[in-house]
Amino acid sequence: MFFKRLPDGMLGSNCYITGANGECVVIDPGVDASKILQAIEENRLHVKYIVATHAHLDHIVAFDDLKKETGAVTIAHKLEAKAFGDSMQNGAALFGLDKIFSEPDIKAEDGYVFECGGITYKIIHTPGHTEGSICILIDSILFSGDTLFYMSVGRTDLGRGSQEDLIFSIKHKLFKLDPSVKVYPGHGTATTIGFEKENNPFV
Repeated sequence: MFFKRLPDGMLGSNCYITGANGECVVIDPGVDASKILQAIEENRLHVKYIVATHAHLDHIVAFDDLKKETGAVTIAHKLEAKAFGDSMQNGAALFGLDKIFSEPDIKAEDGYVFECGGITYKIIHTPGHTEGSICILIDSILFSGDTLFYMSVGRTDLGRGSQEDLIFSIKHKLFKLDPSVKVYPGHGTATTIGFEKENNPFV
């Protein structure tokens, strides 16, 4: 399986490229589109899907540009769809920007499954950071967006969050996964479900 992390996105966000057999998925395109395209071209990959764990600017800044360049299908949770086109809800207004994006092609629900390069991706709806936040599970790998971090959790004070929902999502969805599952968050370093279940002071 191909895997690459681009860690120098807006506000230090992580963009992930993962796939196999010449096809890939870009998760949270929060870095400049040129960096993503360079990595794709160097590894001779075709972008089949672009997935946003949520619609905050630092995770979707290259969402439309990347779609235009690659023709990929875009995916986000259905409760997050309207935020793409609203600069207040997507956080751009916090930076004095009037930046809006296209709604995702696929407005997914909890449990939605898609395939790329022979790999199965499953969406887990984890409301809390935003009402439409998701995590993406591939076998023993979880892309957790801004829901769960190494020794921390996502903030809930940006207008569309709920601390109660966030903790419920982590305890009753993520912590039900196998402890060995590797967690790649939207910011910061990787961790595991087992480590966070035993050590995260916020849950």
